[in-house]
Amino acid sequence: MNILFYLVPKSEVMFLYDDFTIRQAIEKMEYHKYSAVPIINHAGCYVGTLTEGDILWALKARQFSNLHEMESITLRHIKRKRDNQPINVNCNIEDLVMTSMNQNFVPVIDDNGIFIGIVTRKSIIEYCYNQCRQQAREPVAQSFLVRQDSAIGQ
Repeated sequence: MNILFYLVPKSEVMFLYDDFTIRQAIEKMEYHKYSAVPIINHAGCYVGTLTEGDILWALKARQFSNLHEMESITLRHIKRKRDNQPINVNCNIEDLVMTSMNQNFVPVIDDNGIFIGIVTRKSIIEYCYNQCRQQAREPVAQSFLVRQDSAIGQ
């Protein structure tokens, strides 16, 4: 199965540039109601993932007294606890499922490391659910055919 079938393209993904300020990141994340978002550079390469927790720790470490002070620090200078592991657009669905186990979304990059979109954990769960349903139906259908064949042969 091609993972592009599950891809949310970059044009539909809310992402941040690595030269955005903390304030810009907070405002965009608040507006879109996301707790984690991909970060890319202006060349389009995936840089990492910014989470609400990363922002909180940065705010605590710098002890900002107001929102305007956050305009001086860019995302490049924020320590991130963990970046979502990206996958290559040509990887197989099994790699996608394994990568998604510990991430809300999986960033997808091309052979040059250019960010092309994400695959959400929701779409991966739907894929797995549909696979399980399909496998559950197959033995029933096969046993029905076997019973019909034996009935015809009598």
